[in-house]
Amino acid sequence: MSDILRRGRLESVPDEEIMEYTTSLKADRWIFDADILVDFAHTVMLTEQGIIKQSDSGSILKGLLQVREEGIDRLDHSYEDIHIALEARLIDLVGEDVGGRMHSGRSRNDEVATCIRLRLREELLGMMEELVHIRAVLLELAGKHRETLMPGYTHLQHAQPTTMAHHMMAHQQALGRDLERAIDCFARVNRSPLGAAAFASTGFSINRERTRELLAFNEIIENSMDAVSSRDFLIETASVISCIMINLTRIAEELVVWSSTEFSFIELSDQYASTSSIMPQKKNPDTAELLRGKSGVATGSLIALLTICKGLPLSYNRDLQEATPHIWNSVLTCRASLRVAAGMLASMKINEDILAEQSTTGFTTATELADTLVRECDIPFRTAHQIVGQLARMENEPDISDIETAGKDILGESLIKRGLTEQMVKEALDPMLNIKRRNNIGGPNPEEIGNSIARVREQLLVEERKVAKISENIDDALANLMKSVNEFTKDN
Repeated sequence: MSDILRRGRLESVPDEEIMEYTTSLKADRWIFDADILVDFAHTVMLTEQGIIKQSDSGSILKGLLQVREEGIDRLDHSYEDIHIALEARLIDLVGEDVGGRMHSGRSRNDEVATCIRLRLREELLGMMEELVHIRAVLLELAGKHRETLMPGYTHLQHAQPTTMAHHMMAHQQALGRDLERAIDCFARVNRSPLGAAAFASTGFSINRERTRELLAFNEIIENSMDAVSSRDFLIETASVISCIMINLTRIAEELVVWSSTEFSFIELSDQYASTSSIMPQKKNPDTAELLRGKSGVATGSLIALLTICKGLPLSYNRDLQEATPHIWNSVLTCRASLRVAAGMLASMKINEDILAEQSTTGFTTATELADTLVRECDIPFRTAHQIVGQLARMENEPDISDIETAGKDILGESLIKRGLTEQMVKEALDPMLNIKRRNNIGGPNPEEIGNSIARVREQLLVEERKVAKISENIDDALANLMKSVNEFTKDN
């Protein structure tokens, strides 16, 4: 049959190159199932409103069930998008006098905006579950390594001793903020534009609240122009994904560096490594390197979306077709990266002896020694900083006589007479005692880390239940939608 979209207004058809240039069918694979759901909900609503007869809606819904079962590959791919291809297939099955009524009171503009939101919320839910999982992996690591000494860094230089638990909890907390952002973003994604039609609503007496309910949206996007033309929800999602990916690259970078011979802090599982085509001894952290590199997909997609949406006049413009492939690419990359990062962390071997040995390299206990001089000798911190800074020039670890000499040089008096003892110096230079002294909230003290792990586990359980509840509510609503579909088709 002729093109159901172009046959009225347009006399000629695009050539093959133009069709390839303008079609969205490749990206539309992502929204095939969502499009069927939107058609289901719209048809049920039209029937309940008396806009189409129940006998016709039964045939339409039965035809849609067949289209869904056949899958996207059965559609005619000469059409410019999934919506027209799907409608054309429906008309092939049930005839135009029936199937041609499905699109009443609707435009592709509100239809595609609804489909994207439906599919994107599904991906966001999956992403939230993966964020919960990787945080649980980090909590598990932290729980096992509360007393595993390691050097902490600033400027990638040895700074102060800390623990592997403290380090893992830092990554966990950053990803926790990502989960919060994803949950907030979901609330704005899960709003219904359906019923806005092309941009000026419709003269049919539709019920937007009913389609919102059937499709499990939380709210309606009220203004019909905004509903069809806004893609800020894509930009927001891409921004959330960029934050996640940037945080994952920090983990990836450490896995790459830590697994090098110079560090040897960890060894990645063979599953996440490769070897050289020429150097048989090599074990390369390729998966971590790729994770680090794939952040470019996320940040690139965000910039692309911002650029596409910049300066577009109201309401709908075809430019927006170019936006959706970027979000799907970004989502796919992020979700895979979360799973891979969790796997690398869960399976890596941690070389505790090397970490402990390196925990004091570079005089990492210097800060605690300065603090000890302040506490025990009643001198200003800046003076203590100068004394210990002078000691840091030495090749060996300072003892009490070295400290006494430096103190006399700078203060002009004895630190021993001010109360400094050899035991105090010994304790200040002990990395684990350094850590145990740091028992403020968020510090590396093993007991405090244990408290922090307990708090986060409780919070993570709440967030996991929240995500599960959102998913359950959507499943329940879509089950009710299918119940309505089945009721309308049972006599056909």
